[in-house]
Amino acid sequence: KREDTEIFKALVISRLLYPGSKLYLLDYYHIYKKQKIDKNRIYRFLDTIYKDDLKSQIEECVFHHTKKIMKGAITVTFYDVTTLYFESESEDDLRRIGFSKEGKLARPQIQLGLFTTLQGYPLSYEVYEGNKYEGHTLIDILKKFQEKFELTSKPIVVTDRGMLNNDNIAYLEKNGYKYILAAKIKNISNEIKEQIANLTFLDDATIHTLQIDKEIKYKGANEQKQTLQTHQRVILSYSSQRAKKDKYARDKALQKIEAKLSKSITKSDLKLSYYAKYLDIDDKCDIKYKLNPTKILDDAKLDGIKGFITNDFTLRANEIIKHYQNQYDVEKAFRISKTDLKIRPIYHRLETRIKAHILISFISYAVYKEFERKIKASNIDIKFKLTFEYIKTMYGYKTLFGVEPLEMGEVQQQIYDAVYSKRKFGCPMRKSGRVFTNS
Repeated sequence: KREDTEIFKALVISRLLYPGSKLYLLDYYHIYKKQKIDKNRIYRFLDTIYKDDLKSQIEECVFHHTKKIMKGAITVTFYDVTTLYFESESEDDLRRIGFSKEGKLARPQIQLGLFTTLQGYPLSYEVYEGNKYEGHTLIDILKKFQEKFELTSKPIVVTDRGMLNNDNIAYLEKNGYKYILAAKIKNISNEIKEQIANLTFLDDATIHTLQIDKEIKYKGANEQKQTLQTHQRVILSYSSQRAKKDKYARDKALQKIEAKLSKSITKSDLKLSYYAKYLDIDDKCDIKYKLNPTKILDDAKLDGIKGFITNDFTLRANEIIKHYQNQYDVEKAFRISKTDLKIRPIYHRLETRIKAHILISFISYAVYKEFERKIKASNIDIKFKLTFEYIKTMYGYKTLFGVEPLEMGEVQQQIYDAVYSKRKFGCPMRKSGRVFTNS
């Protein structure tokens, strides 16, 4: 329906201009459209908008546009997961209490898995239950991503160490994917740590590469345990600033443990403790704890070193590091969604409304990124976030041929020209249209 299309468009635009509760849409209609809309009409619309086929069509539209921006080839993708909490305290099949990245330990939540390019342009997303282990989402979304877009050449998958488990690595290896995974050096095998500790890092520009051939155990079909031989590279970079942080964290930990040792310490003190690795336990008679200088020294040898594991033997070491460092733009996607677009907290209870909320936020983010791209390409001398404030005071009047803008200031004109210099969104599924507000 035309009316539903208008509401859908208005929900996306109002999330960009006035992010927050869906009831902000009432203000948007009142200010810019000089119309009144019943809030129940909005909620009824949310009950019907989410459909899997519509989500797929929208993702296809966004995917093709992103592919066009990337000059027809998506060679590297980044995957990450974030949690989105609810104000309500009740759980259901989707909203579950789980590990919260936002510290909302007693709140039900969902998980949002997002695929983007390394520049942060959106590709696809999935919604998961709040208590699902994030490492178990990668294979699911990757299968769906591959099926949706029938990728002829598989992109390199870049992701953080939360996805670093043998099941995921085995799936990527067996299905022909190249990958780059962050590795926490101080948590890898002692054999590799010993090799790394013997390396010399002269300065921040020093990079070392180790080759590892190892057999990993994973769960295959029907949860059967299997083994797979892997051939990987570990790329090691060094940062003097990171080394200072590592030393500071260890010194603070040692101060705390020494304070504990001067009084008394129990096994319960060591639960999930970051300083337990510095202790020896003597339990011949009474349980006694003492600091182990060798363990402390071994830990210090790894200060400032960061590792990346990959099965790609064609990329140069600095390219691998650069690919992963671009994750900042991907993490920025979640920050934009959570802050600029205020995707959370979520106030909805019904699953259809929750998924409709995420769908609208995904589209809003895609529009946000396209808008950001055009503004940056035009070299307008203004902080990007302020452009939305200029847009709020841009007005136009309706004619038989569309909407004509009223007189604008210099910066407003620059913004307008940047957005409409090439009006097509680059998607085969929709026609272009103006997005600025009008009354």
